Amino acid sequence: MKRYLSLKSLREVQDLIRREFSPRQVRTTVPLVQAVGRITAQPLFAGYSVPEVHLAAMDGIAVRSGDTWGAGEQRPVTLHDFARVNTGNVIPAGYDAVIMIEDVRMAGENAIIRKAASSWQHVRPAGEDIAESEMIVPSGHRIRPHDIGALAAYGIMEVPVLTVSIGIIPTGTELVPAGTRPLPGQVVESNTVMAEAWLTSLGAICRRYPPTPDDPERIRETIRQAVAENDVVIVSAGSSAGTRDFTAPVIAGLGEVMVHGVGIKPGKPAIIGRVGSVPVIGMPGYPLSALTVLREIIVPLLSQFGLTTPDPEILQAELTATLHSEVGTCEFVLLSIGMIRNRWVAVPLSRGSGVQMSGVRSNAFLRIPDDLEGFEAGQTVPVELLVPRSQAASALLVTGSHDPSLDYLAELVRAAGVSLHSSHTGSMGGILALKRESCHASPMHLLSPDDGEYNIPYLQKYLPGEEVTLVCIAEREQGIVSRDRLSLADLPGHSFVNRQKGSGTRLLLDYRLREMGVAPDSIPGYDRELTTHIGVALAVKTGEAEAGMCVYSAAQALGLPFVPVGTERYELAFRTGDSDDPRITALVQAIASPEFREILSGLGGYTTQETGVLRQVP
Repeated sequence: MKRYLSLKSLREVQDLIRREFSPRQVRTTVPLVQAVGRITAQPLFAGYSVPEVHLAAMDGIAVRSGDTWGAGEQRPVTLHDFARVNTGNVIPAGYDAVIMIEDVRMAGENAIIRKAASSWQHVRPAGEDIAESEMIVPSGHRIRPHDIGALAAYGIMEVPVLTVSIGIIPTGTELVPAGTRPLPGQVVESNTVMAEAWLTSLGAICRRYPPTPDDPERIRETIRQAVAENDVVIVSAGSSAGTRDFTAPVIAGLGEVMVHGVGIKPGKPAIIGRVGSVPVIGMPGYPLSALTVLREIIVPLLSQFGLTTPDPEILQAELTATLHSEVGTCEFVLLSIGMIRNRWVAVPLSRGSGVQMSGVRSNAFLRIPDDLEGFEAGQTVPVELLVPRSQAASALLVTGSHDPSLDYLAELVRAAGVSLHSSHTGSMGGILALKRESCHASPMHLLSPDDGEYNIPYLQKYLPGEEVTLVCIAEREQGIVSRDRLSLADLPGHSFVNRQKGSGTRLLLDYRLREMGVAPDSIPGYDRELTTHIGVALAVKTGEAEAGMCVYSAAQALGLPFVPVGTERYELAFRTGDSDDPRITALVQAIASPEFREILSGLGGYTTQETGVLRQVP
């Protein structure tokens, strides 16, 4: 098993940079970057999903999880049917899990394992980063440096230049240029676009080299050329300890590797090297790992060249979820924060290193020091802002049931200076967040099996005595999405993908199946859960499942057949005492607006007679 050459704390690395690389200045004149600092004129949507198919999240072997059942330290299992994969490879059809290569012992053509694999272990599912038709950024959005990487990854790109001369080398055989729609198994080269944009905004001049395949000789020649032409060199990807990672030995052959492995997460595989007097930094390939290394290592390095950045603004905010972390590692967690009743609230976003949309959706981040095991839900923690305080104060935190129309509501409330941040936890998760006062509003569609009423019985149960206002977003069609126009009665025997427990969609489906006398265990995949309607439709479109249940607008967005199951009342709940909050006022007005009704009509599957109607609880 390969290991990092050394592992140093972030503080040790930053001290080493200040000590080993002497300050100096480089001056040049270049055209200004067009995108960084500019404001978007219209919302931008993903034209395709990232990734479009299941990908390996680790180097190892792809297996059928069922073949590994019973494996243990005392009961090794020999596998005859598997496929060798590296991180980022397409998972071959029929396999549903990856076992890390260090957990495998090869015996000729067979593989011996001592631990069973769970379904979807070490697999990046299709659409994990973003699903087709989801919004990337709204109009009126000031493009931040790391937004550039995300926009490039989804086909929207501007190429900037900077002022200390920095050579940026992307490596990887699977890379395709930014602006290109990737084929299965390919990756859009977006990390170096992000790096170039960020560093340009700080006053550097960047030169991005053509993607270099995973060939040590070609990587060596490109680094040698870049060192001769630049003051700093950044090598993107190839810094881990896998079978195709050549950056560290190549740097060592040309000069020296001072650090290989930094105690940060994401970003542990970072490399600090030197060839002659030129710093050479190995930047990990996962987007959020690259983002962390840029912010915590490369930007501080630029201060040695006179390029400084303002000190970040730090706020005290209350965490909505417990965050566990490994002692010895300084972890960085992206957040959506907003002010609720005169206190800052922080909602953690996905911690997956490949989930680039977490960077776009975030307006702050939390640093978990390397001497802590994490923070508890409800704990007040220091968070660093990624936007001006006034913009963070305009955030409207919406937690609960997902619907594609929320993206359009986010666009409408921008006109009132409000930024809507939505978390898809399901209707029950939204009610509990509203009860804890960890969100401003909660969209929901919870059907009471006792009287057929929507939402009010649940609010009375979980927020007894509380005054709550419901505003109807729409009555919407829920139904079965499939490629073969399957109905609810057709589901037994057909592979299925479900919404999470506690979601209104799941409650409605369970209710209808009970009415029909259909046992959930007769439907293969019934326990496989996704958090959004788009995610369900995408799973059907990619062939991962034959059917799922979602709203009509999600099926229509992906061009899939839809068989209605029922019409439900989709409402948004907020505390009546918050009615005068300008953010809530803007949201209610947007829902009741003619523009929103027109949007719903265009999406399809919505009835708008009740849209904007208010109900009070009690």
